[in-house]
Amino acid sequence: MTAPTRALAPATSGQLATFRLDGDLYGIEVEHVQEVLRSQQLTRVPLAPTAVAGLINLRGQVVTAIELRERLGRPARPEGTDPVVIVVRLHGEAVSMLVDSIADVVDVDASDFEAPPDTLEGQARELIRGAYKLDGKLLLALDVQKALSA
Repeated sequence: MTAPTRALAPATSGQLATFRLDGDLYGIEVEHVQEVLRSQQLTRVPLAPTAVAGLINLRGQVVTAIELRERLGRPARPEGTDPVVIVVRLHGEAVSMLVDSIADVVDVDASDFEAPPDTLEGQARELIRGAYKLDGKLLLALDVQKALSA
């Protein structure tokens, strides 16, 4: 019996806002990014899914904070290191992602797009649209809508 094949997400050319998480480089479409903030105080939500780190007060607006390490099946952030908050806007709603550090905005070309690496497993495989080969680096294209639907 062969493993089910996953349809390759459509490749896009344009700009991706990139960030680091557990040593790997990820990117999301720059048009989804509203702002990037240093660590913010979180209010925990009782009985919330483990990927929901809490709520952030963003200038009077309550925004859900999703811990991407948890969503991608990565180990917990080392004690004493604060996450960077990327606020994204999807369907008119603001939601935030907690990442290790912000990187650059990079131009990507659809011709550099490939299927997700075979080394990705579990949750991560479902949330990564594919990968772009950049100068000596692999940029994992995160499906931001899937990643933020906790």
